[in-house]
Amino acid sequence: MKLRIPRTNIEHQLLKVRNKSFTEDQLLEEVASIFRDTEQKDKTVLQEIENGGEINKNDFNPDLLESGRIFHLDQIHRICVDYRLRFLASKFFKGKIPYEALIKIKELEKQHQTGLKGFKIVAPSSLFKLENADDPLLFAPIGNDYYYLIHKWGNDLHPLRKLSMWPFKTLENFILLLLVTSFITALLVPEGLFTQNQSTTEFFMIFFFIFKWFAGLAIFYGFKMGKNFNTEIWNSKFYNA
Repeated sequence: MKLRIPRTNIEHQLLKVRNKSFTEDQLLEEVASIFRDTEQKDKTVLQEIENGGEINKNDFNPDLLESGRIFHLDQIHRICVDYRLRFLASKFFKGKIPYEALIKIKELEKQHQTGLKGFKIVAPSSLFKLENADDPLLFAPIGNDYYYLIHKWGNDLHPLRKLSMWPFKTLENFILLLLVTSFITALLVPEGLFTQNQSTTEFFMIFFFIFKWFAGLAIFYGFKMGKNFNTEIWNSKFYNA
Protein backbone atom coordinates (compact mmCIF):
# COMPACT_ATOMS: atom_id res chain seq x y z
CA MET A 1 0.00 0.00 0.00
CA LYS A 2 1.30 3.41 -1.07
CA LEU A 3 1.78 6.02 1.69
CA ARG A 4 0.18 9.31 0.73
CA ILE A 5 1.59 12.49 2.24
CA PRO A 6 -1.01 15.27 2.27
CA ARG A 7 -0.10 18.39 0.33
CA THR A 8 0.50 21.58 2.27
CA ASN A 9 -2.18 24.24 2.05
CA ILE A 10 -0.22 27.49 2.39
CA GLU A 11 -3.34 29.48 3.27
CA HIS A 12 -4.03 27.21 6.25
CA GLN A 13 -0.44 27.53 7.39
CA LEU A 14 -0.64 31.30 7.12
CA LEU A 15 -3.83 31.33 9.20
CA LYS A 16 -2.13 29.23 11.92
CA VAL A 17 0.75 31.70 12.14
CA ARG A 18 -1.60 34.69 12.24
CA ASN A 19 -3.86 33.15 14.91
CA LYS A 20 -0.87 32.64 17.18
CA SER A 21 -0.09 36.36 16.99
CA PHE A 22 -3.58 37.92 17.12
CA THR A 23 -7.03 37.01 18.27
CA GLU A 24 -9.82 37.74 15.80
CA ASP A 25 -10.98 40.76 17.84
CA GLN A 26 -7.45 42.16 17.99
CA LEU A 27 -7.07 41.76 14.24
CA LEU A 28 -10.35 43.52 13.46
CA GLU A 29 -9.48 46.37 15.81
CA GLU A 30 -6.07 46.77 14.16
CA VAL A 31 -7.66 46.95 10.71
CA ALA A 32 -10.31 49.39 11.96
CA SER A 33 -7.54 51.58 13.40
CA ILE A 34 -5.77 51.65 10.02
CA PHE A 35 -8.99 52.71 8.29
CA ARG A 36 -9.60 55.42 10.91
CA ASP A 37 -6.08 56.79 10.44
CA THR A 38 -6.49 56.76 6.65
CA GLU A 39 -9.87 58.48 6.85
CA GLN A 40 -8.52 61.14 9.21
CA LYS A 41 -5.54 61.79 6.93
CA ASP A 42 -7.89 62.09 3.93
CA LYS A 43 -9.99 64.63 5.83
CA THR A 44 -6.91 66.64 6.78
CA VAL A 45 -5.63 66.79 3.19
CA LEU A 46 -9.09 67.62 1.79
CA GLN A 47 -9.57 70.34 4.40
CA GLU A 48 -6.25 71.90 3.40
CA ILE A 49 -7.33 71.90 -0.26
CA GLU A 50 -10.75 73.39 0.51
CA ASN A 51 -9.71 75.96 3.13
CA GLY A 52 -5.96 76.36 2.67
CA GLY A 53 -4.33 79.75 2.79
CA GLU A 54 -1.80 81.39 0.51
CA ILE A 55 1.78 80.23 1.05
CA ASN A 56 4.70 80.46 -1.36
CA LYS A 57 6.79 77.44 -0.41
CA ASN A 58 6.66 73.82 0.75
CA ASP A 59 9.56 71.87 2.22
CA PHE A 60 10.11 69.51 -0.71
CA ASN A 61 13.21 67.33 -0.93
CA PRO A 62 14.82 68.50 -4.21
CA ASP A 63 16.36 65.07 -4.84
CA LEU A 64 12.91 63.42 -4.99
CA LEU A 65 11.19 65.88 -7.33
CA GLU A 66 10.41 64.87 -10.94
CA SER A 67 11.70 67.56 -13.31
CA GLY A 68 8.81 66.92 -15.72
CA ARG A 69 6.37 68.13 -13.07
CA ILE A 70 8.07 71.42 -12.21
CA PHE A 71 6.66 74.58 -13.83
CA HIS A 72 7.45 78.26 -13.46
CA LEU A 73 4.72 80.83 -12.92
CA ASP A 74 5.53 82.41 -16.30
CA GLN A 75 4.79 79.11 -18.07
CA ILE A 76 1.51 78.66 -16.18
CA HIS A 77 0.59 82.28 -17.01
CA ARG A 78 1.19 81.67 -20.72
CA ILE A 79 -1.06 78.59 -20.82
CA CYS A 80 -3.81 80.35 -18.86
CA VAL A 81 -3.74 83.33 -21.23
CA ASP A 82 -3.71 81.16 -24.37
CA TYR A 83 -6.61 78.96 -23.27
CA ARG A 84 -8.53 81.46 -21.07
CA LEU A 85 -8.00 79.53 -17.84
CA ARG A 86 -7.52 80.69 -14.26
CA PHE A 87 -4.78 79.87 -11.77
CA LEU A 88 -6.26 80.29 -8.30
CA ALA A 89 -6.00 78.95 -4.76
CA SER A 90 -7.69 75.57 -4.41
CA LYS A 91 -10.19 76.99 -1.87
CA PHE A 92 -11.98 78.70 -4.78
CA PHE A 93 -12.40 75.43 -6.68
CA LYS A 94 -16.03 74.24 -6.67
CA GLY A 95 -15.48 70.96 -8.55
CA LYS A 96 -14.96 67.62 -6.86
CA ILE A 97 -11.40 66.68 -5.93
CA PRO A 98 -10.81 63.07 -7.08
CA TYR A 99 -9.53 60.54 -4.57
CA GLU A 100 -6.51 59.89 -6.81
CA ALA A 101 -5.36 63.45 -6.05
CA LEU A 102 -5.55 62.78 -2.30
CA ILE A 103 -3.53 59.59 -2.73
CA LYS A 104 -0.81 61.43 -4.65
CA ILE A 105 -0.68 64.20 -2.05
CA LYS A 106 -0.28 61.66 0.76
CA GLU A 107 2.42 59.83 -1.20
CA LEU A 108 4.33 63.07 -1.70
CA GLU A 109 3.97 64.02 1.97
CA LYS A 110 5.31 60.62 2.98
CA GLN A 111 8.22 60.76 0.52
CA HIS A 112 9.21 64.31 1.43
CA GLN A 113 8.29 63.99 5.12
CA THR A 114 6.29 67.19 5.14
CA GLY A 115 2.71 68.45 5.05
CA LEU A 116 1.80 70.14 1.77
CA LYS A 117 -0.04 73.45 1.79
CA GLY A 118 -0.90 76.36 -0.49
CA PHE A 119 -2.47 74.27 -3.26
CA LYS A 120 -3.43 76.01 -6.51
CA ILE A 121 -5.50 74.82 -9.46
CA VAL A 122 -5.54 75.65 -13.17
CA ALA A 123 -9.07 75.32 -14.59
CA PRO A 124 -11.73 77.21 -16.59
CA SER A 125 -13.55 80.03 -14.76
CA SER A 126 -16.75 77.95 -14.58
CA LEU A 127 -15.08 75.53 -12.14
CA PHE A 128 -14.25 78.22 -9.57
CA LYS A 129 -16.39 79.93 -6.93
CA LEU A 130 -15.58 83.46 -8.08
CA GLU A 131 -16.39 86.59 -6.10
CA ASN A 132 -18.40 89.27 -7.85
CA ALA A 133 -16.52 92.73 -8.22
CA ASP A 134 -12.81 71.53 -18.34
CA ASP A 135 -9.16 70.29 -17.14
CA PRO A 136 -8.12 70.99 -13.59
CA LEU A 137 -4.41 70.78 -12.70
CA LEU A 138 -3.47 70.64 -9.01
CA PHE A 139 -0.20 72.37 -8.02
CA ALA A 140 1.76 72.94 -4.82
CA PRO A 141 4.29 75.79 -4.51
CA ILE A 142 7.99 74.94 -4.37
CA GLY A 143 9.30 78.49 -3.97
CA ASN A 144 10.61 81.36 -6.14
CA ASP A 145 7.46 81.18 -8.32
CA TYR A 146 7.97 77.49 -9.15
CA TYR A 147 5.12 75.01 -8.75
CA TYR A 148 4.95 71.23 -8.65
CA LEU A 149 2.19 69.49 -10.63
CA ILE A 150 0.55 66.92 -8.35
CA HIS A 151 -2.41 65.64 -10.34
CA LYS A 152 -4.53 66.25 -13.45
CA TRP A 153 -8.07 64.97 -13.89
CA GLY A 154 -11.17 65.48 -16.01
CA ASN A 155 -11.42 65.57 -19.81
CA ASP A 156 -8.95 67.21 -22.16
CA LEU A 157 -9.72 70.68 -23.51
CA HIS A 158 -11.38 71.02 -26.90
CA PRO A 159 -8.66 71.06 -29.61
CA LEU A 160 -9.96 74.40 -30.94
CA ARG A 161 -10.16 76.12 -27.53
CA LYS A 162 -6.86 77.98 -27.98
CA LEU A 163 -7.97 79.30 -31.39
CA SER A 164 -11.46 80.24 -30.17
CA MET A 165 -10.01 82.12 -27.17
CA TRP A 166 -7.38 83.96 -29.24
CA PRO A 167 -9.57 87.10 -29.77
CA PHE A 168 -9.98 87.48 -25.99
CA LYS A 169 -6.29 87.08 -25.22
CA THR A 170 -5.45 90.81 -25.45
CA LEU A 171 -7.12 94.08 -26.46
CA GLU A 172 -5.00 94.14 -29.64
CA ASN A 173 -6.26 90.70 -30.68
CA PHE A 174 -9.87 91.73 -30.12
CA ILE A 175 -9.52 94.94 -32.14
CA LEU A 176 -7.94 92.96 -34.98
CA LEU A 177 -10.90 90.55 -34.92
CA LEU A 178 -13.34 93.49 -35.11
CA LEU A 179 -11.41 95.01 -38.02
CA VAL A 180 -11.36 91.75 -40.00
CA THR A 181 -15.05 91.05 -39.26
CA SER A 182 -16.02 94.61 -40.23
CA PHE A 183 -14.00 94.42 -43.46
CA ILE A 184 -15.61 91.14 -44.52
CA THR A 185 -19.07 92.50 -43.63
CA ALA A 186 -18.39 95.65 -45.69
CA LEU A 187 -17.47 93.46 -48.68
CA LEU A 188 -20.82 91.71 -48.36
CA VAL A 189 -22.79 94.96 -48.59
CA PRO A 190 -24.33 95.18 -52.10
CA GLU A 191 -22.43 97.70 -54.23
CA GLY A 192 -25.50 99.70 -55.31
CA LEU A 193 -27.14 99.84 -51.88
CA PHE A 194 -26.08 103.43 -51.10
CA THR A 195 -24.71 104.75 -54.44
CA GLN A 196 -24.78 103.50 -58.00
CA ASN A 197 -21.01 103.57 -58.42
CA GLN A 198 -19.31 102.91 -55.10
CA SER A 199 -15.84 104.43 -54.81
CA THR A 200 -13.00 103.25 -52.58
CA THR A 201 -13.63 106.17 -50.25
CA GLU A 202 -17.31 105.26 -49.90
CA PHE A 203 -16.35 101.61 -49.25
CA PHE A 204 -14.08 102.62 -46.39
CA MET A 205 -16.80 104.89 -44.98
CA ILE A 206 -19.15 101.91 -44.90
CA PHE A 207 -16.37 99.81 -43.35
CA PHE A 208 -15.80 102.50 -40.71
CA PHE A 209 -19.49 102.67 -39.74
CA ILE A 210 -19.74 98.87 -39.57
CA PHE A 211 -16.63 98.79 -37.38
CA LYS A 212 -18.15 101.40 -35.04
CA TRP A 213 -21.34 99.32 -34.85
CA PHE A 214 -19.48 96.09 -33.99
CA ALA A 215 -17.22 97.91 -31.50
CA GLY A 216 -20.25 99.49 -29.81
CA LEU A 217 -21.94 96.10 -29.40
CA ALA A 218 -18.72 94.57 -28.07
CA ILE A 219 -18.21 97.36 -25.52
CA PHE A 220 -21.86 97.15 -24.39
CA TYR A 221 -21.67 93.37 -24.00
CA GLY A 222 -18.28 93.54 -22.27
CA PHE A 223 -19.43 96.07 -19.67
CA LYS A 224 -22.79 94.41 -19.10
CA MET A 225 -21.35 90.91 -18.60
CA GLY A 226 -18.23 92.06 -16.75
CA LYS A 227 -15.91 90.43 -19.27
CA ASN A 228 -12.18 91.08 -19.53
CA PHE A 229 -9.18 89.82 -21.46
CA ASN A 230 -7.23 86.66 -20.68
CA THR A 231 -4.15 88.62 -19.60
CA GLU A 232 -6.21 90.30 -16.86
CA ILE A 233 -8.26 87.40 -15.45
CA TRP A 234 -5.79 84.48 -15.38
CA ASN A 235 -5.10 84.87 -11.64
CA SER A 236 -8.09 86.96 -10.56
CA LYS A 237 -10.61 85.62 -8.03
CA PHE A 238 -13.26 88.10 -9.19
CA TYR A 239 -15.95 87.11 -11.68
CA ASN A 240 -16.01 90.53 -13.32
CA ALA A 241 -12.27 91.13 -13.25
